[in-house]
Amino acid sequence: MTGLYLPHVRDLLVKPALAALPAGLNSLSAQQGVLGIGLKESGYTYLRQLGTGPALGFWQMEPATHDDLWRNFIRYRPELQAALSRLLNGTAPTAQALVTNPLYAAAMCRVHLLRQPDPLPAANDAAAWAAYWKQHYNTPGGAGVAAQAVPLFRAAMEA
Repeated sequence: MTGLYLPHVRDLLVKPALAALPAGLNSLSAQQGVLGIGLKESGYTYLRQLGTGPALGFWQMEPATHDDLWRNFIRYRPELQAALSRLLNGTAPTAQALVTNPLYAAAMCRVHLLRQPDPLPAANDAAAWAAYWKQHYNTPGGAGVAAQAVPLFRAAMEA
């Protein structure tokens, strides 16, 4: 169960966020993956990790990951940097923006996926997306289980 109506999250957050990025980053697969990751990570209910963890926003990105993306990846890609700056409306790219600006948070989820060595799974392949999420977003050492994520990615694809 989600905190927000999934088609609204898709249409009002994920699609506009990815549309604001350089064209090659916006595909049906990317939209489904970003929507599914948010569903798995927070259920679109939590903006801060439950317990003592540091993760922020619907996509539960850790501040260290956010800052590393800017320091070691985004800063070397002017077109990407400009697109993210537009989503920030002139404010600084801080991890707190993952909570206060969900379009920016969705875009940063996509940027995190861009940095991965493997291409995105095919659109409409929930099992492949669950495995990709586990390997590249939750990480192999994370507590998430890919098999448990499959129904959530399927729901994202059916939204």
